Amino acid sequence: MLSLLFFFLMLGTVLFPAAPGYGLTADQIVVIANKQQADSITLARFYMDKRRIPAENLVTIDMEPAEGCRRSDYDSRIAAPVRSFLREHSRPDTIRCLVTMYGVPLKITSPALSEQGSAAVATLTEKIEAAKLSQEDGKEESMLESLRGSLAEIKNQIAYQTKIHDMRAAVDSELSLVLQAHPLAHWLPNPYFRDSSADFVPFPKEEVLMVSRLDGPSPDLVKRIIIDSLAAERDGLRGSAFFDARWPDPGLKKVNSYGWYDRAIHRAAALVRQSGRLEQVVVDGEEALFQPGGRRHAALYCGWYSLAAYVDAFAWQQGAIGYHIASSECSTLKKEGSQVWCKKMIEKGVAGTIGPVGEPYVNAFPPPDLFFAFLTGGKNLVESYYFSLPHLSWKMVLIGDPLYTPFAAAPEGLVQRKR
Repeated sequence: MLSLLFFFLMLGTVLFPAAPGYGLTADQIVVIANKQQADSITLARFYMDKRRIPAENLVTIDMEPAEGCRRSDYDSRIAAPVRSFLREHSRPDTIRCLVTMYGVPLKITSPALSEQGSAAVATLTEKIEAAKLSQEDGKEESMLESLRGSLAEIKNQIAYQTKIHDMRAAVDSELSLVLQAHPLAHWLPNPYFRDSSADFVPFPKEEVLMVSRLDGPSPDLVKRIIIDSLAAERDGLRGSAFFDARWPDPGLKKVNSYGWYDRAIHRAAALVRQSGRLEQVVVDGEEALFQPGGRRHAALYCGWYSLAAYVDAFAWQQGAIGYHIASSECSTLKKEGSQVWCKKMIEKGVAGTIGPVGEPYVNAFPPPDLFFAFLTGGKNLVESYYFSLPHLSWKMVLIGDPLYTPFAAAPEGLVQRKR
């Protein structure tokens, strides 16, 4: 009964996407680049020039430009300078969006608890080695066994806490909450999310920063994302929309969480078709994915489920936006040979995509009917994402120019109402 009620609430939201008209502007964006990666600074300035973002809205961090970083390094070398910049060099209430550039770490790989536990493990290991030497001198075996027991207990605690209270996250998702203290254990609800629980969140949307990332396998591809987004705004996003469900549309039949997202793909196809934004909308309800071959000029896409195994089925149009619902499709943007969807889609030509840095669970993905309803309703990329994103302090990443607005104004005749 609750799931059916939630569906009707979501249905009303999607049919009449009345998200607040925030209208993000260039001066409300702060760009984050890494001093230790020359291309990071160059790309930041290129983007800021193209979008006329004030030069003073650049904040630089200073750390190794690896894709992963420890929680302690995130706190001290990313969050701290960003927080300081926002408080000292601008009025925080005027900044609504952060952009992380190529060279800024993608994910927090090690929770604080694991770092503390690792130090304890190292200390105990040294004591065990010392105890072994003492044992050779004829000292008691009991000391060695006690130390071994303590070591096993600490390792078990680390494994348990990492599994139950997962504090690994996307850097961008954590940066949404950079101005406030918040618990680190699984996800937190996003106050921008357009669902029936939006009134029950620990902080108001005014205290949340939207975050988008301009990143990819190479600096040239990041520059291409920026240029393509501007060109598609100027010339129009052309091509077809492709939605790859796994099963036939269940209608209003009760379904599990997987079925709910599959139904959302069918709903997204119907809503994009209804919007009149693109000439052709193709929806497939068979379990097999779209396969290579054929003439599929994709402007929009959503589908599932091919884990870290991109299928080269589309000719991505300039400015194309799409995402694939699978568990770790943004776990890397750089690793050579990786077939994760975000990396491969960028290499093949998309300008905007979404994916998780680790296992997010299916309910962490933006429901495609919401995301594409906001996008075709005239919202920019970052607002379409945040209005449909369920969780913060979690695994999801948006890649693309936050200001990119492929469908600038609602087409004539599209009715929008408040819920």
